[in-house]
Parts: sequence; structure tokens; C-alpha cells
Amino acid sequence: MRKSLTAVALCLSLAAPAHAQLTGTLQKIKDSGAITIGHRESSVPFSYLDANQKPIGYAMDLCGKVVDAIKAELKLSSLQVNYQAVTSQNRIPLMQNGTIDLECGSTTNSVARQQQVAFSVAYFVTSVRMAVRKDSGVKDIGDLNGKPVVTTTGTTSDQLIKMNEKGKTIDVRNIYGKDHADSFLMVESARAAAFVMDDILLAGLIASSKNPANFEIVGPSLRDEPYAVMMRKDDAPIKAIVDKTLTGLMKSGEVEKLYTKWFMNPIPPRNVNLNFPMSAAVKAAFQSPTDKGVE
Repeated sequence: MRKSLTAVALCLSLAAPAHAQLTGTLQKIKDSGAITIGHRESSVPFSYLDANQKPIGYAMDLCGKVVDAIKAELKLSSLQVNYQAVTSQNRIPLMQNGTIDLECGSTTNSVARQQQVAFSVAYFVTSVRMAVRKDSGVKDIGDLNGKPVVTTTGTTSDQLIKMNEKGKTIDVRNIYGKDHADSFLMVESARAAAFVMDDILLAGLIASSKNPANFEIVGPSLRDEPYAVMMRKDDAPIKAIVDKTLTGLMKSGEVEKLYTKWFMNPIPPRNVNLNFPMSAAVKAAFQSPTDKGVE
């Protein structure tokens, strides 16, 4: 009898690694039966609120696929999805303290941030430029000398003008918006001469404004930056699922359909069309997925 019980116990131990070896975020999700997605409120078309205050967007669709994969991996009959709005300033602390499990928005994967959090393979690559009023007279970085320039608190765009080689000889007055909508409003109301930010976010804000024809994106690219899903640092199991899911969407061509949906067609809530064709950098990111961060 003792030998038989020992054999049974051994078989059970070998057959049960799926749940017994869960750690980190996956264990947290399994134990609670819920996952919390961090989202942005005005990062059109990645992660923003629709007319019913529901988070939607390209990044939200991608993370929806990830949630499905996590649910399948954990063999859960149901998985509650909670949403938590985050800002550029609090998204990393909320990830670190466990408030959110994945952040799905317009967060740049940088080497500096990798010291605090982890990132998936990139699902978009943007160029940092500036939005201005057409009547501002601002066409290039040199035109900003002595003028107020807005960036959003907690973003990588902050200080990029001064870091840029051409920007070393100019003196600008930095002001900060609490989120992208607030920053754009400062340009719209002429409190700032320019809003330095990722070109696609600027395009979304302009397209969604009351008078899109009043604004334009100008100047050189200050830097190309990869967007990715943000996760807790040193949590390999959930990163493996996220990367496998996103890479699968890229290899199957499904991600291109999602791109067309959000960047080349009318989107809610105002049915504006960003008309933002896929760049060479984005195509390269889909063809050769990587989680390399920008310096």
C-alpha cells in the first residue's frame, strides 16, 4: 500500500506544474480571478475614453488579446477585467505597487525605465516632434527661442529639445500639462508656442480638436521611440505570454488589421480619421519583434 501511495503522489506532483509553479503576476491573477489593466484617458488612438467613458483603442485591443491568452494559460472559466486610469506621472508607481497588472497605452520602452519596469516587444514606433498653431510662426526648433513650450509631466519628451543638438543654442520656458489633453489645450489657447510629444499622439489630438485645420506638426524628429505593454520587472512568466501573443499577432498579419482599424479609418467618439499610414519603422517592428529600449 505504501509503495502504491508513493507512486500516486509522484504522478500527481509531475502532473501539476501548471498551477503549483505559478509566481508573480500570474499567481496574483489566478488567486483573485481578476486582472487590472492600466489605461490612458487621452492617448488617441492607443488608449482613450469613448463617449461612454469606456477605455478603447489600438493598445486596448492588443491587450484584450493578451488577457484572452492569460485566461487560457491559467485555465480559468472566467476572468474579471478591471480598468484603472493612469497618467504619465503615476503609471510606473502604480505598476510597481501592484495596483495595475498591465499598462496598455502609449508608454515608451526606454533603457532608463527598464530599471524600474519591464516591457513587451514594441507594437508601435513614433517620432517625437511638435504641434503648433499655424498662425504661431513656429516651423522649426530655432523658432522656439524665448517661448513657452509644453510637454506632459512624466513623459520622455520632457527635455528632448535641450538634448537635441540643434536645441542647445535655444532657451525655452518649459511648462507642463497633467495629461496630453491638458498640454494640447495650452497650445490651443496660445499659452504655449508648441507641444513636444509623439507625432501620432499629436495627430490624434489635432484630429479630435474643434478646428483641426488650425494646427500642424512641424520640425525634425527629436527621437524615434518604441511603444510597448508595460509590466512588472523580473516577472518572466507573464512577459512570455505577452510577447508570445503580440508576436503571434504580428506574424499572422492580425496586427495590421488592427492598425488599419485605428489609424486609417474613422474612430470614435467623433468618427475622425487620423489617416496615419504605417511607417517604415512600424513595419520593421512587426517584421522583427524586439523589446529593445531606446537610450
